[in-house]
Amino acid sequence: MTVPEERFPRPRLLRGRLSRRPHLAESGPDLPEDVSGRPEPIAPATAPVELREAATAPAEPHGPATAAAEFHGPATMRGELRGAANGSTESDGSAPPATPVNRSAPPGTPVNGSATAVEPTTGSAPPHDRRTNGSAEHRGGRRALPEPRPSADDRRRDGSAWFSYTAHGDRITWSAGLAAMLGRPPNDDVVSRQILARYVHRDDHAKALGAITRTWTGHEPVRVTVRLMRADGGWFDVDCNLEPLVGPESAVLGIRGTLHDVTARERARRELARLARRTASVQASIIEHDPATQLLTRARFADEIDRALRRAGSGAVLVIRVEAGRVGTAGEGVRPERNADLLHAAARVLEGVVRSGNVLGRVGPNEVGVLLAGASWAMARRQAALFVEALRAHPFVLPEAWSRARAWAGLVRYEPSGEANSHDLLIDAEHAWRQARDADRPLTLVPHAVPTRDRQGSYRTRVADALGTDRFTLFSQPILELQSNTVTRHELLLRVIDEADGPQSPIQVLDTAERLDAVYDIDLWVVERAMQLAAGRPDLSLQINLSGRSVGDPRLTTEVERLIERYAVNPEQLTFEITETALIGNLSEARHFADRVRDMGCELALDDFGSGYASFRYLRLFPIDLVKIDGEYVVDLVQNGQDQVLVRALVQVCQAYGIHTVAEFVQDEPTLRMLRELGVDYVQGYLIGRPEPVEAARLRPSS
Repeated sequence: MTVPEERFPRPRLLRGRLSRRPHLAESGPDLPEDVSGRPEPIAPATAPVELREAATAPAEPHGPATAAAEFHGPATMRGELRGAANGSTESDGSAPPATPVNRSAPPGTPVNGSATAVEPTTGSAPPHDRRTNGSAEHRGGRRALPEPRPSADDRRRDGSAWFSYTAHGDRITWSAGLAAMLGRPPNDDVVSRQILARYVHRDDHAKALGAITRTWTGHEPVRVTVRLMRADGGWFDVDCNLEPLVGPESAVLGIRGTLHDVTARERARRELARLARRTASVQASIIEHDPATQLLTRARFADEIDRALRRAGSGAVLVIRVEAGRVGTAGEGVRPERNADLLHAAARVLEGVVRSGNVLGRVGPNEVGVLLAGASWAMARRQAALFVEALRAHPFVLPEAWSRARAWAGLVRYEPSGEANSHDLLIDAEHAWRQARDADRPLTLVPHAVPTRDRQGSYRTRVADALGTDRFTLFSQPILELQSNTVTRHELLLRVIDEADGPQSPIQVLDTAERLDAVYDIDLWVVERAMQLAAGRPDLSLQINLSGRSVGDPRLTTEVERLIERYAVNPEQLTFEITETALIGNLSEARHFADRVRDMGCELALDDFGSGYASFRYLRLFPIDLVKIDGEYVVDLVQNGQDQVLVRALVQVCQAYGIHTVAEFVQDEPTLRMLRELGVDYVQGYLIGRPEPVEAARLRPSS
């Protein structure tokens, strides 16, 4: 008695081979089920012709010819995957590959890949019994009857997704379930290797090719997860179980794949991976601490003041200036570089006497701020006096010496009805401690908010005094061109002369000047000194920093033209760097300045790109020649994969816009090598050269 065949039987020879390996015999697809959940009755049905060809092919010795036929399939499919990866969906036009010769195939057996079914030949061997071992049948010399191919209607009624490929005839067939998953029309029965490869996501072509190769050469099932493209352009994830179709003498005749939609699982996995990357790349806290004192930075301290103001309570802001007194009995002064050690020790003293809830921050080179949120004015006065007295009475042990500290403080009151913001309060408190030092008293009190006009007037007076008494100076730092490996530019850097520490960063001064609209005079001072330097050194190319507020000032264009003519400077020596673009008050005036200086022959650069307020929008608004990538993304470039992605993207954007790039904060050779690989044009940092005073620096010529 003959047992009916399955509707879509797996090849008998494959089952015979896998029956000797029980752990592989269970990996095939389940039988189709009806709507009740029970397995459908096994009924006679036709089978794909390529499976019948595999079953009816006579056994041949496994030699070079067989091996060549064995590798015919994956090689062809590899070509299709590569063609799809390159955007090709058609055959390359070459001659079809040779197929294994089937000397005993019955008449009518297709060899050109057509879908014509072959009728069973009378007098053939009895049907293959599914309870017997296929390999044993071949050993006995019997062959299984060819199985008829299922009709299109039968295949469409079956919801399983599968495909099969046989090297003999170079045949591809797939189920109606797979066609439905891909969104192909139900009546479209045209199937080819090109069409199948086209539906594999381009980023998964290599993965699919590797799985096909392992299945073919390893003679064992392989499971792979890939993305398939739908006809509407969307895509979904599938688990694809690939199994070899094994013929006589263990020769692989083809591959069968069954697919299961796992989009929900893979979407969840990708989301978990995304969240892990996002968590690893986000800064743990925005609370920044000053590295020298471990106190809050000025910007974060100002944020804390704003939070206190939003709570609509009263309180006070205290700023204490700390300087070293005379050392020991010899009366010698402390060297300026030791003032950082003094401020660090002073911060520890204040931490020991402040109340819970008070906030400390470093607000200047030698200034410590204290936020007394919620304190009454009387309590704030007592606390301020206590802090100053604690610092003056404490003996500070510094490296190589010990010292008493000199301290002055300014205390400013704020109320819920006040209009002053955090920066206004800090400016008023800083002005107050200067008054205390000038009057030789420990503390100056400001019980009421200072009017805005008075605050601006007093600060502009301070700026004018600093400019007139040489309280500003210029440093220069070399910039290396990577193509020629020579220094071709120098950036001019402003420094503020502090009474105790000497030259200091101008960040605090410039920040205040920009807020009080007093930065134009400082920028003009820098531009004129740069013109003088360029006139005396025609071989130098200088980069000059300008505030965004000054660039939007209509007076700047006229002054730059006047100074270039006065000092007879070659405009090609000058590059103007725009900083703090968010402070540009008049974009029309800023664009007029940019166009005018470029017409004269100068270049334009955008500073600190990638952080702060520098935006991609300005690459379109202004005729930028040079973009400086912020050092925040360069200093840890070699170890930080996210920074590498960002820098590479910035370089590619600038290259597309025709803009050169400069990387700041380059401190070691590995970072320099990586920047070369990423395509950066110039580098700047301590590895190339530290900033030096312009008067003492021997600036290297452009040549």
